[in-house]
Amino acid sequence: MKYNRCGQSGIMLPGISLGLWHNFGQADTESNCREMICRAFDLGITHFDIANNYGPPPGSAEEMFGRIFKTDLAGYRDELVISTKAGYHMWPGPYGEWGSKKYLVASLDASLKRIGVDYVDFFYSHRPDPNTPLEETMAALDLIVRQGKALYVGISNYNPQMTKQAAAILKQLGTKCLIHQPYYNMLDRTIENGLLETLEQEGIGCIAFCPLAQGLLTEKYLHGIPADSRAGKPTGFLRPKNITKEKLAKVLSLQKVAKKRGQSLAQMALAWTLRDPRVTSALIGASKVSQIEENIAALNKLKFSKEELAAIDKITL
Repeated sequence: MKYNRCGQSGIMLPGISLGLWHNFGQADTESNCREMICRAFDLGITHFDIANNYGPPPGSAEEMFGRIFKTDLAGYRDELVISTKAGYHMWPGPYGEWGSKKYLVASLDASLKRIGVDYVDFFYSHRPDPNTPLEETMAALDLIVRQGKALYVGISNYNPQMTKQAAAILKQLGTKCLIHQPYYNMLDRTIENGLLETLEQEGIGCIAFCPLAQGLLTEKYLHGIPADSRAGKPTGFLRPKNITKEKLAKVLSLQKVAKKRGQSLAQMALAWTLRDPRVTSALIGASKVSQIEENIAALNKLKFSKEELAAIDKITL
């Protein structure tokens, strides 16, 4: 495993982190989830990323991880980085989502119980709240660190301007904004338009989610939509209508570049995401152990030639 320093801090994250967004809820078997988590840890993935609403249903991914943590990983707590988030809808009523102090603190308290730990290593504001003052949201993150419920805090889905503002507020309060979790892959390079530069200036680490575009940057959808895929499930965020002929044409072209590099398309996509030193970790999802093993092998070939990068740019830009 390759470990990278997270922004201007002492914490290191694995180049590949495991996210529990889609495949660790009640629809998945505990034995398969246990096998994936334990194999990932054995391969050097020390960072497991969750959120309060992951499942489905909401909360079930934290519960699943909590059971596996208790039986298999509790003795390794000091070798683990556990992260969770709050921001999206979690429970009914006016206090069950967004960025108020009431919601963030209550959500983390519930997450700690579901996971079965006294603290998490990272806690995120999962999305900016247009109606709550940013000062209140950041004050909640600062409070959570001071209460010992999280060692570090971060943000997700914030644009460059709000990222600067959030970092400044936290700095004034005495707590570092350590990490940002944005959407980033070869098919969506939005964060190259200012956010990566902002993170570098502020000394904030970057962990990219959906580096495989929810499976589009694999061979999975080249011959239709498998029933067990994200697009084939009613609960998935990737819908069949989003798998367009234009995108598949790009995927086929990228696959040819990957083949010349001696990598699978997924491995090249992950290596490409990590080509930029400002990206600390690539956050993968998985439904079986073999996917984790394939993805980690991306770290064996991270360097790109100028010609390869130019070919990828021609396809994706």
